[in-house]
Amino acid sequence: MTPLSVLDLSPVTTATPGSAALRNSLDLARLADRLGYKRYWLAEHHNLASIASSAPEIMIGQIAAATTRMRVGSGGVMLVNHAPLMVAERFKVLEALFPGRIDLGLGRAPGTDPVTSYALRRRQDAREGDDFLERFQELLLLERGGFPQNHPFRAVHAVPADVALPPVWLLGSSGYSAELAAAVGMGFAFAHHFAEHDATEAMLSYRAHFKPSETLPQPYAILAVAAIAADTDAKAERIAASSDLHFARRAKGEFLPLESPEVAAAYPYADIDRERIARHRQRLIVGGIVSVKSRLTALVETTRADELMITTMAYDHAARLHSYELLAEAFAIAPGS
Repeated sequence: MTPLSVLDLSPVTTATPGSAALRNSLDLARLADRLGYKRYWLAEHHNLASIASSAPEIMIGQIAAATTRMRVGSGGVMLVNHAPLMVAERFKVLEALFPGRIDLGLGRAPGTDPVTSYALRRRQDAREGDDFLERFQELLLLERGGFPQNHPFRAVHAVPADVALPPVWLLGSSGYSAELAAAVGMGFAFAHHFAEHDATEAMLSYRAHFKPSETLPQPYAILAVAAIAADTDAKAERIAASSDLHFARRAKGEFLPLESPEVAAAYPYADIDRERIARHRQRLIVGGIVSVKSRLTALVETTRADELMITTMAYDHAARLHSYELLAEAFAIAPGS
């Protein structure tokens, strides 16, 4: 059976402020650990009213300390926002504290709007255009001691120096990261939950072009999917109404906390809103557990995903927990499986 994992954005709602959303993440992580989820990744987003997950490396430490079995990691660290040395040292510290349980997922996008991105980077050496590849190479050179003899970074060592960097994963929503992950022999995670690019094309391309490395002899691909499961289709639809309204508002530039299903049901949607929601529903899997499992299984078959990583944005924390419980039961996962 396909392993299941969690991608957590720590959703903020009109009834749940950011501080409570972070505590809810700890609650969900404990449940996922008991249920048998393979790993638990935290996102990095900034200046978004609906997401409290802005510092994944801090939450990784808290969640790893509150759990015993799952791998815990970043989904991901947005490398363009950070100096590679800082990323290396933070994740070496985490690996030292929780050996064999930490993942370092790296993303290319800033996870925010251009102005906030500038505020995050303005005291770094700002470059024109996309400098992800340069930062990525610097991170690897720091870890492997690969700088030339006369390079100023030759004597720079990420500490603790006796701890290896945890496994590095490349995250993507297009074909670029799939190609890069394949070329360097790293794990790949595709963001089906918001990508416009075809997931199957990216996942199969990664597998077809994968070059074995010292850290990963075989390709390993994770498919991140947005899903809401409930006891019945009707209950799932009610829960998903909050996500529908949220997506319709975001499309208009309105970035607000998640509203309740009742507010969402009463919202005066325009035709364009309903068209956008319908397109979004092609990526959001909603329903009773039987139909949700069927759609997820079909995605696994077409993309050849090694693992499913589920993200669930729901107004009600109990409903969110129950969705993960239903998925764990449907996919027959269990601790040690």
